[in-house]
Parts: sequence; structure tokens; C-alpha cells
Amino acid sequence: MTQQLPPQVPSIEPELTGVRNFRDVGGLPALDGRRVRHGRLFRSGHLAHATGSDAAFLSSLGLHTIFDFRNEADMLLEGPDIPLQGVRNLNLPLSDPADGAEFWQMVRDGDIEQLRSILGDGQAAARMSDSYRMIITERTGEHSRVLHSLAEDSVPALMHCAAGKDRAGLSIAVSLLAVGVERDAIEADYLKSNDPHRRYRVHRSDASPAGMSPEVMELLSPLFDARREYLHTAFETIDRTWGGTERYLTEGLGITPRTREQLRDRLLDEV
Repeated sequence: MTQQLPPQVPSIEPELTGVRNFRDVGGLPALDGRRVRHGRLFRSGHLAHATGSDAAFLSSLGLHTIFDFRNEADMLLEGPDIPLQGVRNLNLPLSDPADGAEFWQMVRDGDIEQLRSILGDGQAAARMSDSYRMIITERTGEHSRVLHSLAEDSVPALMHCAAGKDRAGLSIAVSLLAVGVERDAIEADYLKSNDPHRRYRVHRSDASPAGMSPEVMELLSPLFDARREYLHTAFETIDRTWGGTERYLTEGLGITPRTREQLRDRLLDEV
């Protein structure tokens, strides 16, 4: 495994060909006045379609671990990540492949009437908020493992799911909360996933004008947007369930003060 951390570098924003939504979260402010180090924590969409030049760039980052939050159904759709020599790939699914398999098939294959029936009248946005709530309350074991891994030896790290906005977005948010990054700063980074060049490409079996009509795209948009309300659902769930970030980290995720300090040492710049 790659063990030596690369030197402090400016934020990296390359133009990758086969990887969407890549970015370095370095530079975000923590409550103690420090900032997240550049070159320590990256996020992106899946790496299944990475080109040779993409792989060469990713290999240059000195990555120790890639956290892949996709499930088996995601991998069947897009394929496994390309291998990067000397980098550990840790798959921690944050959603059940059996949960909503028929729903996602309908998203890909359904006609306009079917899409209206499952996505219209706010149903799509409600489904997304529900998924954020579920991940926070039911995937505490996975997020605990992520934080302990980061504290021990897993940086530099890249976190991704399929589009890099929901499951990876929440895992990045949890990691940043653990080192004291402000919620507003976490939100600002989260919303960058809406930038046109970052967005996940919508998969539809009917790629005709009718199958990708403005109404169809409007019905699908809540599923493919990074919406402020979704992240707020996660934060509100933390506050409602545990009474705030501190108890969420200690009681929900089992993160001790010593582990918090290790995380700060790993991810924040020096005092």
C-alpha cells in the first residue's frame, strides 16, 4: 500500500475524461481556524470508465484507499472500478441492491405515464430525502469504519459512489463533520455536484426526443440533483436522533476523542 503522504499541494481540478464529479475537498474551513489539507481527501463518481490518462492522474495522487459506496446493482450497471496499482479498494455499500431495483429499472425504461406515477407530485424528491435519512440512521457501522480507517492509515483517500453526490456526498460530509468543518462549508462543497461538467449522465433505454423530453428530464431531475434540502435532511436527522454532531460521532459512530484528534492530524493543516 502507498504509505507516504504527498506534500501539501493546491486544490486539484483536472479535466478527467471518464470520471465525473472529481474534486479535492482541501481548503474547507474548520471551526478551530484550520482548514482541510489539500491532497488528503478526494471525491468523485465511479471509476469504471476511467481512461488511461485518468488512471495515470489518479495514480499520481498517492492514494492509499478508495472507498467505493456502490452496491452490486450499481456495479452490474457500470462495471467495477479500474484497478490502481498499490491502492486499496474498499467496497462499503450504503444502499441495498434489492431496495428499489424495480424503481430504478422504471427510471431507465419506463414511459412518461409510468414516470409520472412514481416520480410526480414530489415523490422523487421525497424518495431522495428518505434515502439520506436512512443512510444516516442505518449505516452507522459503515461510516464508523470509514472514520476509523481514515484515522489509522487510509489517507490520501478517494470516496465515490455512482454519481459521487449522494452516498459519497454524505460520507464526505460525515468525515468533514468529524474534523469540525462548518456545515455551511460542507453544503457549499456538496452543491458543486450540480455543476454541468460534474453531473452524472442520465441513463435511459429510450434516448429518443420522446424518451428524453423536457417533461421526462424534469421528472428525473430530483434524482440527479444535489439539493440543499437532501443534505439538510441528513443534518436534521443527526440533530433529531442524537441531539447534535458530537453525540452522533461518539454514540452513533463510536468515535473517541483520541480518534477525532487523529482525524484532525490526518486531514487538517497544522496549527
